[in-house]
Amino acid sequence: MIQQSRLPAPTSHTMDNALSGKIALVTGAGSGIGRASALLFAAQGASVAAVDIHRTGGEETVRKITEAGGRAIFIEADVSHSGPVEQAVHQTIEAFGRLDVLFCVVGASGRRWGDGPVADCTEEAWDRVMQVNLKSVFLCCKFAIPAMKRQGGGAIVTLSSVLALVGGDEDFATHAYAASKGGIVSLTRAIASYYAPYRIRANVICPGLIATPMSQRAQSSPAITGRLTTLHPLTGAFGAPEDVARAALYLASDASSFVTGTVLTVDGGWTVR
Repeated sequence: MIQQSRLPAPTSHTMDNALSGKIALVTGAGSGIGRASALLFAAQGASVAAVDIHRTGGEETVRKITEAGGRAIFIEADVSHSGPVEQAVHQTIEAFGRLDVLFCVVGASGRRWGDGPVADCTEEAWDRVMQVNLKSVFLCCKFAIPAMKRQGGGAIVTLSSVLALVGGDEDFATHAYAASKGGIVSLTRAIASYYAPYRIRANVICPGLIATPMSQRAQSSPAITGRLTTLHPLTGAFGAPEDVARAALYLASDASSFVTGTVLTVDGGWTVR
């Protein structure tokens, strides 16, 4: 009879202080995935530059971090424009001395501007979604990478979507959004390839439906909530912002030092169906 070995049970201490001494810039840090990630990064030892276009949410994130004994600053910025992004990177380095981690979280649904199936999508929706979702990632990387090169490396994490990998049906037919998220995957992998010799890693997370302010439409739709057992067969429920934050922590930390160019799905099984 072969006796099976028993592995030790995982503990909550596996990633303790995973970002100790690191400096992280998180965009969209005022709510949802951005806030959850900023809080987790700080709890894991990072000094955090919390960037958001909305002062109230961003300052609340910083308050939560500092009250818990962490270090953080708030930077108010519209990251879809180059001037504010360049200034945000400068302020981060001025405050903390370097930049080790960039997590690009900012994103928007384009339904309010007319996003939809490609034949119905308005030009305004296309342009604005590309500006907010894709150009913001380009700009953040454009200004963060020179700083990372000067210091000998860094980690970039970007936020895409399952809709970058699968075609959305009638419940998810926002084609400008899907294209912008697909562009994030391609851009991140191109960055990973080109900047690898500079010890800069770049990885992308593709979440499924996460319970955030941006997904309120889906959360309040009986048609979509009724499909969760099919869309997310692992849980049959929406994911939590912390599910994505924990994935980002891994990709931002030295635990993933041999990982670059990966597309990590955090989707409850959506994309394996």
